[in-house]
Amino acid sequence: MNRSAAFEVKGWCPGALRPMQSGDGLVVRIRPRSGAFSPHELRVLAYAARHLGNGHIDLTRRANLQLRGVSEDSLPSLHDVIARLGLLDDSPDGEAVRNVMISPLAGIDPAEVLDARGVGRELARRLASEESLWALPSKFGFIVDGGGVLSLAEQHADVRLVAIAHGPEAAFAVGLETRSGTEWLGSISPDAAATAAIEIGLAFINVASREPRQRMRDLSDEGLASIRSVMRSRLDILPKNPRKAALLLNRRVGLIELGAGRFAVGIAAPFGRVETEQLRKLADAIVAHGGEEIRLSPWRAFYAGLPSRPSAQSILDAAARDGLIIDPRDPLLQIEACPGAPCCSSTTLDTRGDGRRIAGLLPRFRFAGTVHVSGCAKGCAKSGPADLVLVGSEGHYGIVRNGSARDRTTRRLSFTELAADPGHIFGVDQDHGHD
Repeated sequence: MNRSAAFEVKGWCPGALRPMQSGDGLVVRIRPRSGAFSPHELRVLAYAARHLGNGHIDLTRRANLQLRGVSEDSLPSLHDVIARLGLLDDSPDGEAVRNVMISPLAGIDPAEVLDARGVGRELARRLASEESLWALPSKFGFIVDGGGVLSLAEQHADVRLVAIAHGPEAAFAVGLETRSGTEWLGSISPDAAATAAIEIGLAFINVASREPRQRMRDLSDEGLASIRSVMRSRLDILPKNPRKAALLLNRRVGLIELGAGRFAVGIAAPFGRVETEQLRKLADAIVAHGGEEIRLSPWRAFYAGLPSRPSAQSILDAAARDGLIIDPRDPLLQIEACPGAPCCSSTTLDTRGDGRRIAGLLPRFRFAGTVHVSGCAKGCAKSGPADLVLVGSEGHYGIVRNGSARDRTTRRLSFTELAADPGHIFGVDQDHGHD
């Protein structure tokens, strides 16, 4: 196993073999196979987080797990742990491009069009093993969406495979993410879907060698035309564009009734942060009540399929006692916040503490929008827009409405000053907040 590049101070995206230095030590990202961990794997990783890191564990927007506070001295031991679980890649370059997101209830949800796990596994295997693909940028990503109640339609990916038919006519629609949204190129059988995605990746590498770009949406019209030309003879005609699923926020957390006597639970972590004991207890509760896998998701939430409503409810009750989120109305679900100080050296602000304080104000002012609290203009917690963004700089927050952390701010205030006039933050009259 090649570990020559095991330690690297900086990186656009951390990995296990190529971690990233942060204010609290190394950040080590672990990519699950097919988007799922077994309860045993999570118990072992929780133990490793405590003894080889600082006990803080993050769920990422790419449905991965991150262990924080790892030192250069403890990193080799952590690699040994990850390798024994079969979760360590052979190469840091292969690991960096193994960015495949799969429907979190694949194979569980009776409403899905197709079980996407087989296509996702094959795609991930080829990305990690074929050196010709390692020239892909580390942020370049793939989505394999089988449909169902937890569709990935709102998530961003450079290449998208979406199930559109099952049975003898089973097929995936093949799409590219462009500046104007998803462009659907055609359809392909499940057996050939991973190959089609790989061919698009290779075509992107070829185009990017002429016009250096990091994402599909950054390509010129000529670059996109080149990829269309490569794929035209490989794909079938798409009868119609995939129907965009409704954004069912209330179905993502808590008890999820799947029909046909099947149930699942969605359990979110505040700002995506779980601690060692929370993770260990969650794994224990899920296996004790008949769960076999724990799925990760881009919503920084865990999912598990369960055999009955009582077993699902027991797990939810245990998770709530341990400080995890099971109520879809919890205002913390409206807020994204980066780790902030002291975990990150890019800010002096306690972004997650401030995020919790803001969450306490949301019901009072009936603010139903999304909030992003960012310690700096990089916007690591959320790259897309939010209804309200607080952007940190020199101990103060600037305000952005309906934008991202990279947009120009309108004011710069300390959190104390912001909290003194919360109605102004949320764009409502202070007096009306008490109605």
